[in-house]
This record gives sequence, C-alpha cells and structure tokens, in this order.
Amino acid sequence: MQAILTSKGQHPAQTVAGQLHLQSGDRVDFVIDQAGCVHLVPVTMPITRLKGMTPPPDKSLSLEEMDSAIASGASRK
Repeated sequence: MQAILTSKGQHPAQTVAGQLHLQSGDRVDFVIDQAGCVHLVPVTMPITRLKGMTPPPDKSLSLEEMDSAIASGASRK
C-alpha cells in the first residue's frame, strides 16, 4: 500500500487505520527497529494491559525505606 502525504504532513491511510481499529484522535507510536523498518503501533490499550510488563523488584521495601529513598532523592535537587 502506498499513500501520499498532504501539505500538512498527514496521510490518508484509512486501510491501516481500519486494520488497527484506530479512530480519529487515537494516538499511534512510530517504532523504528534496528533494520530501519518502521512499525506503527496503536497507543490505545487499556491501562490494565501494562500489568506484568516489568519484572518484580528483587527486594521489597518497607514504607520507611520508601520514604527515606524519596527524601534522599528530593534532597538532591
């Protein structure tokens, strides 16, 4: 599929938008991989999909340790 950019830098790629279930106002992310390929990724996922995205911490902190870390970080500014 090919598209021509408008004078405003927009493109009428409705086929792609339809495949990604995008609607007007939705956000997309352009990801360029190491091979130089551009991937268009919709940024319309619910926040619940972020669960489990990062590994759990190696160590759990107590509330006191968290407060101390926050205070030391704030004092560096």
